[in-house]
Amino acid sequence: MALMDFIKKQFIDIIQWTETGDGTLAWRFPMAEMEIQNGGSLTVRESQVAVFVNEGKVADVFGPGMYKLTTQTLPVLTYLKNWDKLFESPFKSDVYFFSTRQQIDQKWGTPQPITIRDKDFGAVRLRAFGNYSFRIGDAKLFHTEISGTRDIYSVADLDGQLRGLVLQNISNAIASSGVPFLDLAANQIQFAQALAAQLVPEFEKIGIKLENITVQNVSLPEELQKVLDQKIGMGMVGNDMGKFMQYQTAQAIPKFAEGAAGGGGIAGDAMGLGAGVALGQVLAQNLAQGLSPNAAAAAAATQQQPAVAVVSPTDVMTTLERLGELKTKGILTQEEFDAKKVELLKKLV
Repeated sequence: MALMDFIKKQFIDIIQWTETGDGTLAWRFPMAEMEIQNGGSLTVRESQVAVFVNEGKVADVFGPGMYKLTTQTLPVLTYLKNWDKLFESPFKSDVYFFSTRQQIDQKWGTPQPITIRDKDFGAVRLRAFGNYSFRIGDAKLFHTEISGTRDIYSVADLDGQLRGLVLQNISNAIASSGVPFLDLAANQIQFAQALAAQLVPEFEKIGIKLENITVQNVSLPEELQKVLDQKIGMGMVGNDMGKFMQYQTAQAIPKFAEGAAGGGGIAGDAMGLGAGVALGQVLAQNLAQGLSPNAAAAAAATQQQPAVAVVSPTDVMTTLERLGELKTKGILTQEEFDAKKVELLKKLV
């Protein structure tokens, strides 16, 4: 009976894997009840690695090439099975093939805004997305840590784990990049490089090599987008605070005009008709100073005159409120705000 079983047993003399599609990372050669013929052929194609596993222990690892399976080409398996050098019988072993080619255009993104720490704004929330590519760098480690004894392990099976690692390391990447939060959108390459530096060691822990990662978009919260717009406005006037106030004045006048035409608006709702007229005069004066080529000289001459123009408390409070908003958004420093505050309060005395 034992002789008949031996005769019926099938032996494998060629071991190879031809990929039939994309997305497969690991594939187990179908052994069933078959055994590998001693002296059989193992073919490992480019972009593949083959791993022999004996009773749950990784034995020999083969890179691209064609091999004749003997005790000389299977030294670890020979040791584990206690074969002698003359061993020529068929043997059983699990054989796994791993694809080492790049898995490209893998998407990552923040499904919900994530909170990060920023030195200028404290806790802020952002959205970002991009893509990355990877390959299996250590087949032995990937087998023991991830794929195990499964017949097939695909890119889709690993996708959630890799995305989680990307999201987990975004905050550290932003902190290590040294890029201010408001400049992230304009420095996506630097952000991606910092993110890659954080992810490479994390991917290596599971046998994966990160080949490339891109940041295609960084979305700022609406309130910080407004601050960015104001920062751009200051850059347009050379970061001069006086000119920036004149720039803000020029932008505010059309809004007051729209409010007046609609029977209410900003000035009417905030201060009433009288205060709105007074504020309009102040805005017009500021704009005129900004447009005049001798604005600085005229202002200096006015300050030297003994007569002091009367400034209403409403105008002072309105100006202080606007300055306070600029300080809150980080455009004015505390020192600049305090200096303007003292200057305005003196006009009430």
